[in-house]
Amino acid sequence: MILNTRDENGITIAQILIQEANLTQADALKAEMVAIIDKHPKKILTDFSQVQYVDSSFLGAMVSSLKYAVANKADIAVVNLPKDIHDLFALIRLDKVFKIYTSVEEALADSN
Repeated sequence: MILNTRDENGITIAQILIQEANLTQADALKAEMVAIIDKHPKKILTDFSQVQYVDSSFLGAMVSSLKYAVANKADIAVVNLPKDIHDLFALIRLDKVFKIYTSVEEALADSN
C-alpha cells in the first residue's frame, strides 16, 4: 500500500507514503487509484508532501489514473508538491494537465 486515504466532504485525500516514486511503485499506484475512483468520489487530492523523487513511470501512472478518473466523472488534483517535483511538472507541462494546489486546505477551499 503506497497511499493513505481519508475523506473530507466527498473529496478523497490520497497521501503518497513513499519517498521515491518510481517504476517499482507505478503499478501499485494505478491499482490503488482505480480502487479509489471506483468508490465514486467527485475529486481526489493526491498529496506529494512525503515524496522526494519521482520518475516518468510514476508520472505516467498518475496520467493513466487521471484518464480513468475523467472517464468515471471524477477529477484528480495534486497538492503539496516539493519544489523540484513542481518544477518537473512545469517542465513536462503536467501543470497544464493537473490542477496543482500548495496545500490540502487550499484545494478543499477551492472545491467549495
